[in-house]
Amino acid sequence: MNNFISFGTFHNIVLSVVPSSVNWIMGVSYTYVCEKNLGKNLLQLAGILLLAAGCQKAPHAEYTIEQFMKTSSVRGSSFSPNESEILFSSDSTGIYNAYTKPIGGGKSTALTQNTENSVFTISFFPNDKRILYRGDQGGNELWHIYLRQTDGTVTDLTPGEKERALFGGWALDEKSFFYISNKRDEKYMDVYEMNIESLRPKLLYRNDDALNYGGVSGDKHYIAFSKTYTRDNSDIYLYNLKSRSLKLITDHTGDISYSPAEFSIDSKSLYYFTDEGSEFRYLMQYNIEKDEHKLFQKEEWDISYIYFSHTGKYQVIGINQDAQTVIKVTDTSNGDEVELPQLPAGAVSSVRISKSETLMSFYHGSAKSTSDLYTYKIGSPRYTRLTKTMNPEVNPAYLADAEVIRYKSFDGMEIPAVYYKPPHANKNEKVPGLIWVHGGPGGQSRVGYRALIQYLANHGYAVLAVNNRGSSGYGKTFQTLDDQAHGKGDLDDCVAAKDFLISTGVVDENKIGIIGGSYGGYMVMAALAFRPEAFKVGVNIFGVTNWVRTLKSIPPWWEASRLSLYKELGDPETQEEYLYSISPLYHADKITKPVIVLQGANDPRVLQVESDEMVAAVRANGVTAEYLIFDDEGHGFRKKKNQIEGHEAVLKFLDNYLKKGP
Repeated sequence: MNNFISFGTFHNIVLSVVPSSVNWIMGVSYTYVCEKNLGKNLLQLAGILLLAAGCQKAPHAEYTIEQFMKTSSVRGSSFSPNESEILFSSDSTGIYNAYTKPIGGGKSTALTQNTENSVFTISFFPNDKRILYRGDQGGNELWHIYLRQTDGTVTDLTPGEKERALFGGWALDEKSFFYISNKRDEKYMDVYEMNIESLRPKLLYRNDDALNYGGVSGDKHYIAFSKTYTRDNSDIYLYNLKSRSLKLITDHTGDISYSPAEFSIDSKSLYYFTDEGSEFRYLMQYNIEKDEHKLFQKEEWDISYIYFSHTGKYQVIGINQDAQTVIKVTDTSNGDEVELPQLPAGAVSSVRISKSETLMSFYHGSAKSTSDLYTYKIGSPRYTRLTKTMNPEVNPAYLADAEVIRYKSFDGMEIPAVYYKPPHANKNEKVPGLIWVHGGPGGQSRVGYRALIQYLANHGYAVLAVNNRGSSGYGKTFQTLDDQAHGKGDLDDCVAAKDFLISTGVVDENKIGIIGGSYGGYMVMAALAFRPEAFKVGVNIFGVTNWVRTLKSIPPWWEASRLSLYKELGDPETQEEYLYSISPLYHADKITKPVIVLQGANDPRVLQVESDEMVAAVRANGVTAEYLIFDDEGHGFRKKKNQIEGHEAVLKFLDNYLKKGP
């Protein structure tokens, strides 16, 4: 559900040492730092440091968008069969391609050289160096699965013109893999098995019930599915491939969520998520033969995923703890938690364990540094950093720390948020502020490196990424608070966030704007239309503006979630009047503040016509509405050239209409 329209420090003076020579070469701007209440010793220390820097000002470098975009993004990891290499995707050339690198470090080898469509790696084959990867066409989300042979030959394994196919895991016997595809009917994702020698698919399950795929057991006897009624109400089914029967295993009443997580290695159990009797998701274990359920693991926050290594020796779970992922690796033979290597400040994510169960790969990053890929020999104190994605020209000292905070909303409710304060902001030289709204609905702003946020913070904008009511990660009650009430309490949470920015003492209360993408883009336009005096400007990145059209034009392959979307947002066939009432397009005459809109022409979730009409309506008021359309992008901009153009346009717009003022 959260994939829909996903549409996915602080007040003290910081005295920095002299920046690196490369930063001096790039050019450094300075901000005076002066506080009357600084102690004598601190003033003396400040004077020494300032003199060492060669002037009586605290240094601060503002980086160009090109410098920010020299930073790369890497994702995915798969060990080669002999565990000598690791496979991943990187956008170092400006677009994602497939690479390998020795696990001990060294030079990367490019396996693909695509220039039009991104390559997202899936895996090495279990016993040879062929690879699978996925890609779409210009961001249209019609994913295909591709095979790259060791000689570089590439074959589209799912070549249907309107086909959407997603990888569903390797068979435990390593002779095939599973995938889901809508090639038979655009609405329904059937389950297939493909033999890795013949490369011929076999239909395992004809999914006319619009079930959500949850995995195949190692013995190939069962397929796990979930059935979504609403976001808060779902069931789990087991399909017996031998008897061809479908069994409901979570018969219940009321709003309880159930979803399959993972089969046990011996295929005797299914682990699944539920929130029965709890605000947060926890793990249960279902014994298939005995038809028995028991509690497996519970935490104080949502458990996001569980994963077992090849023989089940290690268990990995991820916990969504207050907008940050916490990883726990357990040795299942004794129940002991495996210690991860000691790393700098930040978070570990995406842990994978090699087939031999002696090596681990993971990503590590922070709000001020991009995620890098690491390998680690389990039990050893040493680790290897395989990638260095951050542009060395960008000094993290001039980026913003992320601080998780709470603020009171209009009705006294505490709202979580992530605060990014420009390191050079101070009470004597206040900066503009931005309220950042995540996608969704039901998404979450999380701690991590965000290029656009850091670019804006580096150029003097304080950013508060709010998790307004309706956001995930804070309990199921909190997430339901905006159901069929969008543009109301959730929007007022965003307006109330201004008070927190003002309370910091470093933000100019007369220069606060709102920015967001997808559902966050909707909130931007809703703010400008329904709270026209709240914000000075808006930045709308492919946001929904006409809910009737959006809900009537959802991609056909979302059939399994359609009714759930209607439950949360409204049924376009029976609730048109309500949906028109919350659609900014039909209230555009009230918009008086400048806005910039960014849109991908191939977006299957928020059609380009939404932004076309919104821009025209704002301009009809005589109000500034800048507009950028990217012909080769969909819902989210993957190509660096487009990110550069888009981010730079946003900063220029904000400098002109927020920082300088009207």
